[in-house]
Amino acid sequence: MNTLDQARATQLRNIEAKTGRGLAALRVAIAGSGKSRHGEVRAWLMETYGLGYGDANALVHYAAESDGQSAADSRSDDAVLDEIYAGKKAHLRPVHEAVIDAVRLFGAFEAVPKKAYVALRRAKQFAMIGPKTNERAELGINLKDDASCDRAVAQKPGGMCQYAVALTAPEQVDAEVVALLRRAYDAAG
Repeated sequence: MNTLDQARATQLRNIEAKTGRGLAALRVAIAGSGKSRHGEVRAWLMETYGLGYGDANALVHYAAESDGQSAADSRSDDAVLDEIYAGKKAHLRPVHEAVIDAVRLFGAFEAVPKKAYVALRRAKQFAMIGPKTNERAELGINLKDDASCDRAVAQKPGGMCQYAVALTAPEQVDAEVVALLRRAYDAAG
């Protein structure tokens, strides 16, 4: 079992301990909740079981995979990326690739395609990348301490990332951005 699989197994065991219910019982509860959309189920789990965003999100993914669905609706990662960077956003795909290429130099990580972005994870999510508008991509950074990077804009507390960096071209994934990514990567692992 690789490090990411171990981290996921630990998170699921912790969810069982927090809720006092086994994963099978939680899947049954989710199925009976009357909620079907990912965000609705996540919010329901947070409200019903007092789970945090990350634990609720992980449980929704686990339940979907256990029901024979994949996190990306059985589509390949390339197909999901083609949808994320379609049409007027296609020119932003090289920005995405520049971020991924930089992170690959750090070591093992997981790129998890979502509907509108890709989450980058080790033991926990350390960054996300995706189009923010038709003109720019946004690199979200999870870093608890000061980013000490002029291009990193602090985000409102409680969001998915503490900082965001606007990117419009691959060359903007420069030493400053890579150093910030590296700090977030190291902290997540």
